[in-house]
Amino acid sequence: MSGAVTMQQALALAGLAVVLALASTLVSLLAKRVPATLRLAATPLLGLAGLAALAAGLIALALGGTVQTTLPLGLPWLPWHVRLDALAGFFLLLIGVVTCAVGLYAPAYVRGFEHGHDSLTALGGFSGLFLTGMLMVVLADDAFLFMVAWELMSLSSYFLVAYHHEHSANRRAAFLYLLMAHVGGLMILLGYGVLAAFGTGFSFSELRAAELPPIWAGVAFALAFMGFGMKAGLVPLHAWLPEAHPVAPSHISALMSGVMLKVAVYGFIRFVFDLIGQFPWQWGVVVLIIGCLSALFGVLAALLQTDLKRLLAYSSVENLGIIFIGLGLSLVFLSTGYRSLGALAFVAALYHCLNHALFKGLLFLGAGAILHSTHERDLDQMGGLLRRKPWTGLFFLVGVLSISALPPFNGFVSEWLTFQAALQAWQLQSGVLRSLIPIASAVLALTGALVAVTFVKVYGVAFLGQARSRHVRRARPGPWGMQAGQGFLALLCLLLGVFPTWVIGLIDAVPRAILGGGLPQAGAYGWLWLTPVSPQTASYSGPLIVLMLAGIGLTVFWGLNYLWSRGAPVRWIRRGDAWDCGFAPPSPRMQYTATAFAQPIRRVFGLLFQIDETMTRQEDGTLRHRLHIGDRFWGLLYLPIARAVESAARRVVLLQSGSVRVYLGWTLATLVGLLWIIT
Repeated sequence: MSGAVTMQQALALAGLAVVLALASTLVSLLAKRVPATLRLAATPLLGLAGLAALAAGLIALALGGTVQTTLPLGLPWLPWHVRLDALAGFFLLLIGVVTCAVGLYAPAYVRGFEHGHDSLTALGGFSGLFLTGMLMVVLADDAFLFMVAWELMSLSSYFLVAYHHEHSANRRAAFLYLLMAHVGGLMILLGYGVLAAFGTGFSFSELRAAELPPIWAGVAFALAFMGFGMKAGLVPLHAWLPEAHPVAPSHISALMSGVMLKVAVYGFIRFVFDLIGQFPWQWGVVVLIIGCLSALFGVLAALLQTDLKRLLAYSSVENLGIIFIGLGLSLVFLSTGYRSLGALAFVAALYHCLNHALFKGLLFLGAGAILHSTHERDLDQMGGLLRRKPWTGLFFLVGVLSISALPPFNGFVSEWLTFQAALQAWQLQSGVLRSLIPIASAVLALTGALVAVTFVKVYGVAFLGQARSRHVRRARPGPWGMQAGQGFLALLCLLLGVFPTWVIGLIDAVPRAILGGGLPQAGAYGWLWLTPVSPQTASYSGPLIVLMLAGIGLTVFWGLNYLWSRGAPVRWIRRGDAWDCGFAPPSPRMQYTATAFAQPIRRVFGLLFQIDETMTRQEDGTLRHRLHIGDRFWGLLYLPIARAVESAARRVVLLQSGSVRVYLGWTLATLVGLLWIIT
């Protein structure tokens, strides 16, 4: 009884989060004449909503129960059903933790918009609606409420993408996002329609009980995978993501990349793993292949970018690919009867969802701090920021180490778990699967190496060396609120890498509720050792790695201090100016740029992109280098579709002749056709 009461309290906290998000919108709308109200009241309310969602998610995961209720809203014959279980609790936790950081960060960040031409009312109002939509998607227990919340999330985020609408590129990015969001939403709606056709209603309990023939189950899976994959930014349905995320305000970019993409992952898990429930191994292979393609293409595209926020957006494509690699492995193992291995891959995917939300949110907030003080997104114009923004440099470094999957940070643990699941492919009976999964592992390993190269470039070019432009030289440390938001996420990135057994102990409630089994052996040796398969197979200890690194650091420090105290530097260090090859003193023009850093990779993988590179001589004799890197999927997929739509539109417009007789003729033909179909 106490557990049921506590789950009711968790649901009440989730409802409070929704109310606080709506209150943030209401405050923004009522206080349009007072610009400071957004940072004084509206954004703190968002932070409180995130805190309530975080608490609700923690309680739901700790108890592992389920609570349902019906709201007197919706349609007379179709009220809204709300449900909180372990899966919803995990994603509430994910939404809440990033929103808490944004609540700390945003008040100082939006201060820069108070004297601009853009509407702060729109920013605050649609931010609250955006958070409301994401929370309601996770809590929905019927297809009708799910689609209402999904559309609320998509429409409100469209206005946030178009916030700086005075730039035509921003309007184009927002329109592309809106178009693809609605196409994806239509596919999801059709997928629910397939389930409802074989069920008795639209509630998830009725859809869960539907008995689908294999063919129609495949149709529902394909529709859901394309719909949710489009929102998640999977290749080749990713075109909107690198266009939309860079142009939104940076704290909104953190929510979109860190949270909204995971809401799409939630929708896919709820639809396939929970509602359909039974799946052939071929579905897992499809998800695995698309995940590998997204991971590899995303990191290669990110490596070639010089726009910092665009680079981070392509990096989200790569990380969502890793998440779907884990989900694909889980589908393969579960469909072939290896439930414990399926649970391992499932937990790895969920852990990477949480980790990506943390370090990608941190990196976008760091990029926003740079943009706030320098008004610059081009890496080739940065440099030397570590001396000017030391705290941002430190927190950004934590995000870089985390996304590069280096221990003891959190990104390492989830990718290591994914590898541990993939390395168990030898247990499968199918030779095709035993051959395919190692290839996916190799792609994942290559992706990890390229990620490290990408973020060495980012950090080295942006934070080290000398400033390349005047406004970067004038950069100053940001307000304490912005630093606190980044520091909060940076601390969590470290804690989730050092103490993963505690986190997996919470996450384990999700596979136990959805799959019927979890990872009881993962924490069998206590908080010090993580043993996902068995102690004899593999183990990881974050605390021991921290102690080892601390010991090495202290040894080096004490050794250098001892040599310094003995006067050793006088004997073995010669100090002098850096060798400049006989030319002028070192200048920022002598430093590696982001473009030059990626040049070897661009030569090797250039066929995957549309590269336009020219060199022209100016009137003063200087050379000007121009480089444009385009997405080849535009030419292969999107432009043909656009041309086909334009061609069809030109043909359809011929119907508008202006003649009433022609219109009556088309009406008569339509009626005759419908009567023929009916009879």
